[in-house]
Amino acid sequence: QVQLVESGGGLVQAGGSLRLSCAASGRAIFSYGMGWFRQTPGNEREIVAAVSWSGSTSRYADSVKGRFTISRDNAKNTVYLQMNNLKPEDTAVYYCAAGSSGSAYTAFTSWGQGTQVTVSS
Repeated sequence: QVQLVESGGGLVQAGGSLRLSCAASGRAIFSYGMGWFRQTPGNEREIVAAVSWSGSTSRYADSVKGRFTISRDNAKNTVYLQMNNLKPEDTAVYYCAAGSSGSAYTAFTSWGQGTQVTVSS
């Protein structure tokens, strides 16, 4: 079982940037797709970005395309989400997730505890 711990959340003004990190332990993630999700109160968790095991394939929600970048360092067992030009509507709890296969389109089966991102206008 993999354990995922997110960090890097916080309060930022609109137009600012944050970099989220997800450190994995208990299992190497180099062969699995990884993703970032977010959730706001009363809403379902939505996928923000996902990346294949090699990093060669990534996908993004339309709302973050061109602003967010997902990347991974398999040697460090860590996944990142660089968030630029943040908007108030990006405010949410962000979760890291590990997939059951190497695809960026994998089913996600392991989750972190989440990190709060708040964007002020």
